[in-house]
Amino acid sequence: MLTFNYQYRIYPDQSQEEKLLEIMEVCRGAYNYSLREIKDWCNSRKCSIDRCSLVSEYIIPADAKFPSELNQLNQLPKAKTKFPRLKEVPSQVLQQTIKQLHRAWDFFRERGYGFPRFKKFGQLKSILFPQFKENPITGGQISLPKVGKIRINVHRPIPEGFQVKQVRVIRKADRWYVSVYLQLDVEVPNPPPHGHAIGVDIGLDKFLATSDGVLVKPPKFFKEMQRKLKSLQRRLSRKQKRSNNYEKQRIKVARMHHKISNTRKDFHYKQAHALCDGGDMIFMEDLDYRITAKGMLGKEMLDGGFGQFRTITQQVCWKRGKYFSVVDARGSSQTCPNCGVHVKKDLSVRVHNCPECGYKADRECDSFSLNTLL
Repeated sequence: MLTFNYQYRIYPDQSQEEKLLEIMEVCRGAYNYSLREIKDWCNSRKCSIDRCSLVSEYIIPADAKFPSELNQLNQLPKAKTKFPRLKEVPSQVLQQTIKQLHRAWDFFRERGYGFPRFKKFGQLKSILFPQFKENPITGGQISLPKVGKIRINVHRPIPEGFQVKQVRVIRKADRWYVSVYLQLDVEVPNPPPHGHAIGVDIGLDKFLATSDGVLVKPPKFFKEMQRKLKSLQRRLSRKQKRSNNYEKQRIKVARMHHKISNTRKDFHYKQAHALCDGGDMIFMEDLDYRITAKGMLGKEMLDGGFGQFRTITQQVCWKRGKYFSVVDARGSSQTCPNCGVHVKKDLSVRVHNCPECGYKADRECDSFSLNTLL
């Protein structure tokens, strides 16, 4: 099964935007109410068997079942009679909100930490329309249940044969997007190893260094706009919360964050396509960037977005028929890529100089011995 996610910009009018915001707010209330039921049930099972708490006590019958996903979904029709506001939201959108909560609950039970949290005002920024009988995108408009036809910028057409399965409406700053989930019943094999191989090393000194000697300077997306962002955030801190001026300034801050994110992602896609233009096989180090992001250089690591770049490179390689793989990073910079001899050097040594064959290169370009990979 072949699946794609295409993201388009939509332009709802004032009434449609108010309707979307109302749907998000109702879904947020349903999410918090369902989470409250789960927390109350858990707290009622925590008290001691021979004494009660002096602060509060959750009185729930001992035979009461856990508010599972199925039970809460079955209670939605009854809840609509008690809370008429729920009728303004498509039923499947409400169901997806409850399912989203229980996915977070199951994830918490698997890991043992990360209990689901209540969503504050404005924290629910997307809703999912999970099913469509026909293609909702026609004539430069997208049709959504109980919202109507919204103008959409289809900057790239939907491939022939693909069906629209789901549509997620996303709000970023004051802009609206839809993420369209496309599906086609066909199996596409992964590209096999072939052609010219390129080893890629990612770091702070050089954002990108390849085995072919290509070096790319690290662009400082966040640092270049940090001064302006700091000024906007300082103005926001002086506004009265929930006032009109506060909301206007908050949108300005959100726009700046959105601009930084878009600039970084655009750069990652351009570099991924440049790698595919230069070779047929791309190899990267298998590193956990979450660990290095917690260190002294955490801001620089997060500004580079190395994990996102690796994911984007893998996707671009698959679409363009290039082979992509990750390799073990241990000792990759200690092996000479020309003769394969182990040349030990400290991190302070930034130039590789092999005493056996005389090969000399930048340490970043010496991260892979491609002879051992092929």
